[in-house]
Amino acid sequence: MSLPQPLRRRLSSFSRTVFTDSRRTSPQLPGDRPDSEMLSSLPLQMSLYFNVYFFPFWWLSTVVMLQLKYSFLSDYYKFILVTIMILASLIEVIRLYLGYMGNLQEKVPELAGFWLLTLLLQLPIILFLLFNEGLKIQPLERAVHIIFALFLTFQVIAAFATLKRMVNKLATHFRLNEFDHLEEHPGPYFYSLDKEERAVPMAGGG
Repeated sequence: MSLPQPLRRRLSSFSRTVFTDSRRTSPQLPGDRPDSEMLSSLPLQMSLYFNVYFFPFWWLSTVVMLQLKYSFLSDYYKFILVTIMILASLIEVIRLYLGYMGNLQEKVPELAGFWLLTLLLQLPIILFLLFNEGLKIQPLERAVHIIFALFLTFQVIAAFATLKRMVNKLATHFRLNEFDHLEEHPGPYFYSLDKEERAVPMAGGG
């Protein structure tokens, strides 16, 4: 199972725009080729691994606490909490899948999707559950929300650093391939420049 191609292209374009290091203006030397460099992040993978085991505990704790305090909540917060639980569960399954695929297989679109889901959706949801006192937050809820928020914050930072390495490696690899191709097959533009450079001193001498 992989992302649809239009979505992959959009995420790839987004990654090149956001994570490319503009300070790298020239390709590396051939002896410095990064082809064998491992770009997957071990800290990020460890965080995802523990997150997979923590999420069912978080979900069960939150559902139990919701059931206990449900009758004391206003209808407005009842609807919000049920909706949030459904959304958070769906997002988390997709998010963890994209994180595993993107990090282990070094796929930029999947990892970019994981980073966006974590930063723009899951982290704001957990912070809302953690800091909105109108939800009548219980001590167990606060504890599991804090742990979950720490997981998400670390993953945002680690995924950002990993994406920068991956995108910069791809950009460098692309520039090296272009350079090698031009060396092996110089185009007519370079031939015309060479002829013009030779013709200039001849014209001056005549």
